[in-house]
Amino acid sequence: MTDAIQHRGPDDEGYFIDKNVGLGFRRLSIIDLNTGHQPLSNIDGSIHIVFNGEIYNFIEQRDILKQKRYSFRTATDTEVILHLYEEYGVDCLQYLRGMFAFAIWDSKKKQLFCARDRFGIKPFFYYTDKQKFAFGSEIKAILGCTDIDRTFSKEAMDSYFAFGYITSDLSIYRNVKKLQPGHYLLLSLKDKVSIEIKRYWEIHFEPDFSKSENQWIDEIESCLSETIRMHMISDVPLGAFLSGGIDSSSVVSMMARNSNLPIKTFSIGFKEKKYNELGYAREVSAKYGCEHHEQIIEPDTVSLLPALVRGYDEPFADSSAIPTYLVSKFAREHVTVVLSGDGGDELFAGYDIHSYLFNISKVASSIPVFNKFFWGNIHKLIPQNIAGKGLSYLLAQNKDFLGANLCIWPKYERNKLILNDHRNINSELLKEAILKKGGNNDFITNLQYLDLQTYLVDDILTKVDRASMMNSLEVRVPLLDHVFAELTFKIPWSLKLKGKSQKYIFRKTMSPYLPQSVITHQKQGFQIPLTAWFKEELKQYMHDTLLTRKPFFSEFLDKKYVQEFVTKSQSGMRDFSPRIWSLLFFEEWLKQNRTF
Repeated sequence: MTDAIQHRGPDDEGYFIDKNVGLGFRRLSIIDLNTGHQPLSNIDGSIHIVFNGEIYNFIEQRDILKQKRYSFRTATDTEVILHLYEEYGVDCLQYLRGMFAFAIWDSKKKQLFCARDRFGIKPFFYYTDKQKFAFGSEIKAILGCTDIDRTFSKEAMDSYFAFGYITSDLSIYRNVKKLQPGHYLLLSLKDKVSIEIKRYWEIHFEPDFSKSENQWIDEIESCLSETIRMHMISDVPLGAFLSGGIDSSSVVSMMARNSNLPIKTFSIGFKEKKYNELGYAREVSAKYGCEHHEQIIEPDTVSLLPALVRGYDEPFADSSAIPTYLVSKFAREHVTVVLSGDGGDELFAGYDIHSYLFNISKVASSIPVFNKFFWGNIHKLIPQNIAGKGLSYLLAQNKDFLGANLCIWPKYERNKLILNDHRNINSELLKEAILKKGGNNDFITNLQYLDLQTYLVDDILTKVDRASMMNSLEVRVPLLDHVFAELTFKIPWSLKLKGKSQKYIFRKTMSPYLPQSVITHQKQGFQIPLTAWFKEELKQYMHDTLLTRKPFFSEFLDKKYVQEFVTKSQSGMRDFSPRIWSLLFFEEWLKQNRTF
């Protein structure tokens, strides 16, 4: 099991075995390089821990524990968690500020205590049946255990084709689950075996209208500076991803203000100007005297697909995994730790889809019933490959924002795509339930809540974790420090999306520290030019993979529908590259994992 994830920890390995309980660990040395071996035990050896992540307030907590007469044999944050558990039990989670996934075996209580950080920055998978409980940082570690049931999950496959990733607690294997962010799991082996899962932290948007714009700016700047300073603690070389967008640029600017040495920055670009933000990254790096490094990505990087499939363990259709992998590999040549700007769009309503859906919701809510009947007929006449299809669907129904706008393959298309025997078309229901659970009076805040619960953890953070750890690189996410995030939850949404200005209050906060071009330029995102590549350099590759006589996907998907779709997509007006990529990834995944 630990051999399967050696890339996550190439520096050391360790094991603890006690009768029917075993803990294994692979270490990437970041803090206390000499005495940080795991599994780590307490003084009397009754409690053992394996821990992946970083606790940024561990020095403060260690000092408090010393006052309570706890002694320390290491200088690690791992030992701080162990003693906090001895002192507070499961409530130790309330004292941790950081990213983490850990398991603590308490031999006296005969209890395994597992926990995952508040936003799910670090992964935690587990498997259970009548004979065993196994867990790991990646699915491949669990599959390294003996006699694992690899039954395929219909629900997970539907989620994959709906959103491009597998959400909720699902995985592609029915009996392998994800421990959700902000949750802990207790496995008791005392008397009767039992598993209990509980939430220990929840997102609460509670807008504070009493503060002025300038007061919010002061608080954002002060809190962000503090969290970035904490995230820079390291005993190994450290740098930053710099895309040229406002989030990563803000992180770099704050790092520079908290460091006496030049910040090492790493950027990826493309020859296609539409996707290239290198110019903005260069401006930021020049302003702060950074040690800047950059690379250009070419279409032949699609050859990484088999390696990415092995790295992600299950279908994952976000093609930006390619540049994320490459920038991680590039950075690892110089540093062991980088800070990223992930989370800013979720906290400050920075996605284009936020303003787009907000405007549509206002239009749709004002449409009379007879107009909905009119639009229903218009909707039936619009071809599937025309961009107005999603809007017409919304106007006709005045509902299903998610199906019309957030899905790669909408529900009516998945019904055609997935064969009857493997069909479970319900993924939108989960997102609709989460959107309603947001419980806020404003649409934008509910969309933020939805993104934080699904897209952020199951796409963005998953993408970055796997791509970086494939290269033994630790990525830290200071904008998702829960103290900073909870501050942003109090900011009224009208200061986040103001007119056409996305992330308004964050841009105002950072405007004194960043080039004006970075503050004002339109968000591009970390995407690759698949549309152009599929029409040119990768056209033959796409045809050879998906239009073969007997593709692997034909067991699950309608071969004729796929091949008709691929052929039509070449001449269509809309951009179908995300759907093509989802098919290519799924085909390669089946090729590597067709043993179930």
